Amino acid sequence: MKNQISTPDEYVNAVDEVRRAAFEKLRKTILDNIPTGYKEAMGYGMIGYSVPHEIYPAGYHCDPKLPLPFVSIAAQKNFISLYHMGIYLDSGLLEWFVGEYPHHSKGKLDMGKSCIRFKKMSDIPYELIGQLMQKLSVSQWVELYGSRLKA
Repeated sequence: MKNQISTPDEYVNAVDEVRRAAFEKLRKTILDNIPTGYKEAMGYGMIGYSVPHEIYPAGYHCDPKLPLPFVSIAAQKNFISLYHMGIYLDSGLLEWFVGEYPHHSKGKLDMGKSCIRFKKMSDIPYELIGQLMQKLSVSQWVELYGSRLKA
């Protein structure tokens, strides 16, 4: 993606045509299921969903000027990626997601610490991602994040 992209809509429009429909559906799945309070905006060159400073004034510990990130989506060169910080910090949520994944996708789970990669658009488990989005309210995410910062 080009650095001059400044809005989520511009980002979606810049996704290659082969993956754009899947990316749009992923974005819609997130927007339809993410709890109230998270804000969609560009961050780190991706579409991000974060806790705004109005709710969590301390911001992100790595750069307090930035809102607290929660989820991001990106169209990479060879895959679509979903970054979910809750999976990274909550082992129970990670176990739930890994356990549910085979029931929702034929593809093998390709995952790093917080990054889930989808090389085949047909393997994206939209229903499962919708459920994942509903798992952490803004207050639960702020509490989890704060508890890990202190640890």
